[in-house]
Amino acid sequence: MQALRTAATGMSAQQMNVEVISNNIANMNTIGFKRQRAEFQDLLYQSIERAGAQSSDQGTIVPTGVQVGGGVKTGSVYRITQQGSLINTGNTFDLAIEGRGYFQILLPTGETAYTRAGNLSRNQEGQLVTDDGYLLQPPITIPTDATDVAISKTGIVQALRDGVAEPEVVGQIELAAFLNESGLEAQGDNLFLESAASGPPQISTPMLNGLGKMLQGYTESSNVDAVSEVTALIVAQRAYEMNSKVITAADEMLQAANAVKS
Repeated sequence: MQALRTAATGMSAQQMNVEVISNNIANMNTIGFKRQRAEFQDLLYQSIERAGAQSSDQGTIVPTGVQVGGGVKTGSVYRITQQGSLINTGNTFDLAIEGRGYFQILLPTGETAYTRAGNLSRNQEGQLVTDDGYLLQPPITIPTDATDVAISKTGIVQALRDGVAEPEVVGQIELAAFLNESGLEAQGDNLFLESAASGPPQISTPMLNGLGKMLQGYTESSNVDAVSEVTALIVAQRAYEMNSKVITAADEMLQAANAVKS
């Protein structure tokens, strides 16, 4: 019975849906996290009687035909890059991007990764790094005798040294943008890699070429909406239960058919 296989594809799709939703909920407090959404497609159809087929010698045409669907499959898991809320932390090296753009991070492999998480720190050499110690690109080194650090909306990093009246420019933050941000390949640790789908990065300074501005002392929160995710979770659970009931009904029909005696 085709209904068994069709309902099984529905249960599998809803299981994937719940996994995506659970990942969103788990990352509600992850800095710079972008929620995902599972999108589904119907499977191939079995054409029992084709629409438009001739139904008689007089040339009459079948208006609708008979097609039976084979179920559903996961078409994609789409990342929604909507801006998250900005939280004032008061930390000097916390940075948030208001608008488009990604920070560039140098991985130990030599690859460049991209992130929206701007909770940076200084390492033992005074360089700005991520929580895992990966260097911000281009490298920026804060002098050891700096008494204050200011980062402008355009990404200019200035340090005020002890005994010096004027602040010194010690670096310039550059951001990367992509034509298809949803095509970036997630690596975990709030990091993404360029892919063929995302296109090459377009590097520029903040507030130029459509890029966002820098905000010092802020971080960007996750864009997960708890109410929407819980609602979607309930809908997915109900859909899973309904597909399981279809399997139960199909099984009972097969039992009834097997019980018929000749």
